[in-house]
Amino acid sequence: MKRLAAGGLIGFGIFAATEVCAAEPLATATVVLREVAQSYKAEGVIEAVRQSTVSAQISGRVKEVSFDVGDTVHKGQVIVRIDEREAAQALAGSQAQVMQSQAALTNAKANYERSRQLFEQKFISQAALDKAQADYKLALAQAAASDAGAGQSALTRGYSSVVAPYAGVVAARMVEVGELVTVGKPLMTGFDPSQLRAVVNVPEQVVRSVGTQPQVQLELPALNRWVTAASVTVQPVADARTHSTQVRVTLPANEAGVYPGMFVRAHFVTGKASKILVPVSAVLRRSEVVAVYVVDKKGGVRLRQVRLGESAGQNEVEVMAGLNPGEKVALDPVKAGMGVQQKK
Repeated sequence: MKRLAAGGLIGFGIFAATEVCAAEPLATATVVLREVAQSYKAEGVIEAVRQSTVSAQISGRVKEVSFDVGDTVHKGQVIVRIDEREAAQALAGSQAQVMQSQAALTNAKANYERSRQLFEQKFISQAALDKAQADYKLALAQAAASDAGAGQSALTRGYSSVVAPYAGVVAARMVEVGELVTVGKPLMTGFDPSQLRAVVNVPEQVVRSVGTQPQVQLELPALNRWVTAASVTVQPVADARTHSTQVRVTLPANEAGVYPGMFVRAHFVTGKASKILVPVSAVLRRSEVVAVYVVDKKGGVRLRQVRLGESAGQNEVEVMAGLNPGEKVALDPVKAGMGVQQKK
């Protein structure tokens, strides 16, 4: 039989069983049988709790765009300015109407006061007094309408400066300087990076256990990081096509490096189970082969194929076959393989 090179395989995929002593002591870990949380894994994406698209509320030509994609914006900052000359002219016209209605109101009030005095002196009829009173009330209503119109015009003019509704990051920009925009035209999309959540779909048969055990660990493969969920919300409705329920898992505030659209795995705790565990660093992967270096009591090193199960947190993995509790495995399989090669 051919002997195994450093961490290599025999021609037919059988591991070498040669026991040698490593030149230097290897760092090892003991294989343990421990009760760990049993989990259900669901894949999803990250989304912002607060994400919105700001649109134009007046028509006009864009004269200034203050921010671009990726920029940080504070609440109340002006992000886009629209030409306000048309709105300014409308405001001036409304203010002129207010002055006109106020003058008419003053005249109607004075006429009503005179008519009342003349009626008391029996110089005019009741009908004349009623007409004067009606004219006065009409002038009051017209003055109120003019004031409201002026307020609306002032508000419309304020829409020429589009401000950020909350602090966040610009995710998309849909307008350029010089463009003519109309009411409802999307201008920018932004989100609050301090409040993020993972959205996953859970089958209906798992929802009950997820609801009673709301503990969730989020795995972010792109960052090689695990995060403990801050809160979990199970939506009270299921998808009629997939028979699954959407679950929203809120991340801790201001989680660095996470942004909307990232891939995420949610590990929902559904119970407890005893599993054989080894450190992730002890596992050697070569093509389709998964193995560990087992170190015996005399320091001999033996390469052994194993079958792995689910991850148990970020640093440990379940071993379903190939190891027994109490055995020791090398934490650095590359160094262990080099030691085996040097002894040959």
